[in-house]
Amino acid sequence: MEFEQVDMVGRAFVDHYYHLFDNDRMSLSSLYQPTSMLSFEGQKIQGAEEISSKLSGLPFDQCRHLISTVDTQPSPVNGGIIVFVSGSLQLAEEEHHLRFSQMFHLIPTHQGGYFVQNDIFRLNYG
Repeated sequence: MEFEQVDMVGRAFVDHYYHLFDNDRMSLSSLYQPTSMLSFEGQKIQGAEEISSKLSGLPFDQCRHLISTVDTQPSPVNGGIIVFVSGSLQLAEEEHHLRFSQMFHLIPTHQGGYFVQNDIFRLNYG
């Protein structure tokens, strides 16, 4: 896959993922598979249902992601794509934005889409 196509797929995924996160968090489960793994602030969670439960159970109802950068690379594993995102998170009840970084490893599906095999999320303090 050419770099431009990798970049296009990665950016489209980022737009889709954060739109779902900010507006319909329960729908994020459709992006994961039973083998998927999430590392959220150091906590490791495996499986689509478990990941969905973690994300929908976060201690805030409304948020808005503001994306600063999106970097992509092709992965040699099954035509996958590595996506690295940095940005800020605005919680409804908070005045200040929280800076974050997130990495996704996307793997193609037989249906022509992608699923998230690996997802690593960290807040950036300081």
